[in-house]
Amino acid sequence: MPKLIVLRLLRLATLLAGVSALAFTLVRNSPIDPIQAYVGADVGLTDEQYAGLREHWGLDRPPVEQYLAWAGSILQGDLGVSTLYKVPVADVIATRFGASLALMGAAWLLSGLLGYALGVLAATHCGRLVDRAVSWYSYTLSSTPTFWLGIVFLVVFSVWLGWFPVGLAGPYGVPAQEVTFAERVHHFVLPALTLSAVGVANIAMHTREKMTDVLNSDYVAFARARGESPGQILRHHGFRNSAAPAVTLQFAYFSELFGGSVLAETVFSYPGLGSTLTEAALGGDVPLLLGIVLISAVFVFAGNMIADIVNAALDPRVRRRT
Repeated sequence: MPKLIVLRLLRLATLLAGVSALAFTLVRNSPIDPIQAYVGADVGLTDEQYAGLREHWGLDRPPVEQYLAWAGSILQGDLGVSTLYKVPVADVIATRFGASLALMGAAWLLSGLLGYALGVLAATHCGRLVDRAVSWYSYTLSSTPTFWLGIVFLVVFSVWLGWFPVGLAGPYGVPAQEVTFAERVHHFVLPALTLSAVGVANIAMHTREKMTDVLNSDYVAFARARGESPGQILRHHGFRNSAAPAVTLQFAYFSELFGGSVLAETVFSYPGLGSTLTEAALGGDVPLLLGIVLISAVFVFAGNMIADIVNAALDPRVRRRT
């Protein structure tokens, strides 16, 4: 296990180096002008002022030198200053990451539990109406874009029924420190349901297939011949052999979870890291954009690493291979 962790950390270092270089190259060659984004589109600059700002920010230096200077600042813990918020990028990420973590955590937990329960239910009623309903739900949600589902939820539950607010993390115009816990939960429900509804499908179908294979296996047929009840078979054989793959898949779901949160937060104007990424991209905030890209790479890598560690802890065959 320590060897597995060390290898993954080395891979993380190489991943961040590659992601940072690629992201820097793409941003530098994009049509975004960081100087114009900083001063505002309606502000005219003279050639001397523009050249002075380029020299002050180091944009007149060669690309490799710019990248090395930026990477060196990151290694020292300095992600730069956000041009949109006029505060350090690390402070913006620290403020917004908590809201996104709560949203993604609730969606991750709900999708895992509900997806596994639906998968087991479908496998134990294979070929029946329940199985067809779960399969239809899973296939439909797997092909449904997160932003479209969020818009549907807004129209149905916010506009037509009026059960939930249209967006934001609290009532409009109320300072954040005055928003109650109940009001935060009220604004939190729809984004969390949108993000978790799509994640349920993959876990449900994977669990259904694995549980069906287990229930049709020879050792389960032998268990039935010995007189074990369906409940005993599920406890002794079904859950034990289907839970580990589901847990591994759930941790590997981190990448899709973060991508879905960007869309869900944008639709619901939820003040998390995903909506901040969209604001940074549209507003030309290069330091904030690059900082969020690096944090998202660490987040996704952490999910995959945890999936590998959990899989190795549950399956001795994986430990022997590593």
